[in-house]
Amino acid sequence: MPFAQLGLNADIVKAVEASGYTRPTAVQERAIPAILAGADLLVSSQTGSGKTAAFMLPCLHRLAEASAIAGRGPRVLVLTPTRELAQQIARATETYGRFIRRLRCVAVVGGASFYVQQKLLGQSADVVVATPGRLLDHLRRGRVDFSRLETLVLDEADRMLDMGFIDDIEAIIAATPAARQTLLFSATLEGVVGRLANRVTRGAQRIGIETAIELRGKIHQRMHFADDFSHKSRLLDHLLRDAAIGQALVFTATKRSADEVSEQLRVNGFSADALHGDMNQRSRNRTLDAMRRGHLRVLVATDVAARGIDVPGISHVINFDLPRAAQDYVHRIGRTGRAGREGIAISLVAHFEKRQMREIERYTSQPVRVDVIPGLEPRARPAFTRDDRRGARTRGAGAAHPSQGRPGATAGRRSYGRH
Repeated sequence: MPFAQLGLNADIVKAVEASGYTRPTAVQERAIPAILAGADLLVSSQTGSGKTAAFMLPCLHRLAEASAIAGRGPRVLVLTPTRELAQQIARATETYGRFIRRLRCVAVVGGASFYVQQKLLGQSADVVVATPGRLLDHLRRGRVDFSRLETLVLDEADRMLDMGFIDDIEAIIAATPAARQTLLFSATLEGVVGRLANRVTRGAQRIGIETAIELRGKIHQRMHFADDFSHKSRLLDHLLRDAAIGQALVFTATKRSADEVSEQLRVNGFSADALHGDMNQRSRNRTLDAMRRGHLRVLVATDVAARGIDVPGISHVINFDLPRAAQDYVHRIGRTGRAGREGIAISLVAHFEKRQMREIERYTSQPVRVDVIPGLEPRARPAFTRDDRRGARTRGAGAAHPSQGRPGATAGRRSYGRH
């Protein structure tokens, strides 16, 4: 089904097609008609599924018509966990709404000028895309008017709750009109996310998109076992010298590790930089802009800072450290293989991280191939021990023994960046 058959405003369809998209993704095809019909939605969808357009295109469709309520406050509010994702959504809004007259979108995020944001919020704004903490600061100072708000979007709700924004989100929602339309997007709709969804939506429709299977065909995964930090560093150096790599995104567990790894890569002659939460907004914007322009070949980032990174040139994602949660692995590797392209995801797995890797394989229902680079083989045997196999028989195929991953099991744990 082409976009033109979804019932969207012709100017929005024109902008979408001018951006190179002709057919909607699965989540767009299901969500857009429901949103246009006025339904509250609960959408389970992973990164790379096209969810930004799924909620923003129908919102823009309504914005093409004048509001029935006078005022300067936003008609659409999007809450999102990080600055980068908020800015990405704001750019997408401007792209898809380029043919809508007098459309104004304001990003309200931490790390940017509070005074400038205050001034922008005082003017007429159709769309506000915000991180919860900074928006709540403006709300408490009486700088935000929600009297004409029509649609509230909670994007990556699971991540916002993981980051501790539950109280901020509920305070913001309490200030919005009860008659609003609420759209909640999350990787999962269970647990605390499900309880929040029940409180803030009314008779919501559920849409579930199975993205783990979609990733299978276009992202090729493999892993290398590593003995220690030094071994990981040598493996990373070797992998990045592959001429087939366009741009690479390297994930570390901590801000300190991101700085250390990026500095070592620069010493070794790579065009590399770090991205993490301790950087001010100007530095983060400059680094991301350099990546998008192709001036930076390797970006070393933490999970939180990487939310919202959408750079078409990223051909490889490399996990220098594995994520703590299996669903974060899916988010990480989804930074490559976007818009129909193929990508490669490589994990450097310390022996104490074997259990995490098995959990990832169970979560994605995809085995990850183990590779060895001649001359950079691990000294320790990566295969499961007899206790591992006994544990697997007891707890299910692929499960690792609880002794794997103990902090004291591997010397030099600090050097893996868990500090």
